[in-house]
Parts: sequence; structure tokens; C-alpha cells
Amino acid sequence: MNNKVTKAIFPVAGLGTRFLPATKAIPKEVLPLVDRPLIQYAIDEARAAGIKEFIFVTSRGKSALEDYFDLAPELERALVEKGKDDLLAEVRKANMDSGQIAYVRQTEALGLGHAVWCARRLIGPDEPVAVLLPDDVISAETPCLEQMMDAYADTGGCMVATMEVPREQVSAYGVLDVADDMGRLVKAQGMVEKPKINPPSNLAVIGRYILAPSVFTTLNDGQKGAGGEIQLTDAIAREITEGRDVYGYRFEGRRFDCGSKSGFLKATVAFGLARPDLGPDFAEFLRDTVNYMPKPGE
Repeated sequence: MNNKVTKAIFPVAGLGTRFLPATKAIPKEVLPLVDRPLIQYAIDEARAAGIKEFIFVTSRGKSALEDYFDLAPELERALVEKGKDDLLAEVRKANMDSGQIAYVRQTEALGLGHAVWCARRLIGPDEPVAVLLPDDVISAETPCLEQMMDAYADTGGCMVATMEVPREQVSAYGVLDVADDMGRLVKAQGMVEKPKINPPSNLAVIGRYILAPSVFTTLNDGQKGAGGEIQLTDAIAREITEGRDVYGYRFEGRRFDCGSKSGFLKATVAFGLARPDLGPDFAEFLRDTVNYMPKPGE
């Protein structure tokens, strides 16, 4: 029987340079997507999958992120006094019980593999762990990590979320080399980080992972890969070469790259339209805006 996954790592140490100057003052992870910060979407997904302990790998300038998960007694008291029960319930969704959340520092930006490695002392030697990248926001009826957990219960090993991307975009992703395609589930015989030529497939790795404990042993070596960084993809690929199983899971849902301005705008439109309280008025505004804008060449 596979050990249950109850801990998750959230690498949030990045500077968010693509969102400057806004991220000069606030961490990218607390930028609002409609009315919730990006990090809340990742937390809600992890909770739905049964995660009980949350580990944030942070850096300097992330105090607003830490404050977001703290209690806000004065705000809650004011909402109670004004009878704003709906808002109070939303605020309390961010609250964490004492000891449920931990923060570790990544003092150097040495890559995603290094960020995950920074949390090693909080993970037991026999514990699998989930990793969620808050930049990847996934809209799905059943949250992506929950889908993966259901599959992982049968497979064990390592598992990554994956999706097909256009061939011209594969050089921006980790890519699976597929040994056995079983539909939603694929068994990998290799992984390549950001292949420049001859990619093994167009199945890209998306920011959801379930890692076997042995991955941390590999990360201890500190071996650098693409871009001179310690790549998580490389550590997972070594699981395969050492005879352990790695799977990709084609999740059901729509992924938005909120690490880019374009992706963030697309997510805002999609999530705004999906809201019953906002969608109709927002859709009308978008139609009017599109009709108003001149066509290319005019």
C-alpha cells in the first residue's frame, strides 16, 4: 500500500520580475485573481486533495504572503459587527491552524529543484510529498491534485501533471518521453528539461507533482542542469534511470500560466466569466469592448 500524501511544498521564493513594478511592493503570489490571491487557489486545491501540512519555500520580501495566512481578529470582528457573514467566511478560508504551516528560506535562486530541496528537513525519510506551483492555476471540476492522488493510490512512484502543448512551445517545459500511454495515465521512460531540439513528445510537465522520498536523495547531489539551475525535472528523470516508476497524468481541466501577464489576464477573464455574480455584466462589457476596438489594419 502506498503511503498517503499529507504534506505539500509551495515554492514561492521567486522575485516576480515579469510583474514589476507591482511586485516591488507585494509578492506575486498575493496578486488577486478576481478577488482571491493566486496562492489561495493552490491552497484550496491542496486541501481538497487531503493535504494537512503546508510548507512554503520563501525568500526576502515575502512577509505579506505570511501575513495573509495569519488570523486577522480586528477585521473579523468588524465583519461580525456589520453582519457581513459571507465576507467573513471568505476571509476565514485563508486561516491556518497553529503548526499547520511552515516557512523555509531559499537564500539563493538556484532553481526549482533547489527550492524543493530546501524543504527536505520537514519531510520524513519515507514520506511522499506534493509540490504545487501557484503560477499554474488549474480550473477543474475535480481539482487537479485530487485527480492525481486518486491515480497515485494505485501507482505509487512519482507522478507529474501533464498536458499536450504545441510543438513550437515544448522548449519552455519539461517534457515526457513516453514508454506506455494508457490514456489519462502515461508511464515515462525519460524526462527532458526544456529540450531545444528533437523533443521526445509534446507532453509538457505542469506545476503539480507527487514526489517519492528518493527524489530528495538525488537533489542532495546539487547537480545543475538547464540554465545552470538545479532542475526538479532532472531529479525525477533519475528515478527512471535507477529503476523506479514515474508517471504523467493528463488532468481534466484548463490550465492558466499566471506567471505571465498574458496568462494572468486570460485567467482573470475566464474566472470572472465563471462567477454567477460577475459573469453576465462582465460578458456584456467584453462584447462591447471587442466591438468597439478597431480591427487589425483599420
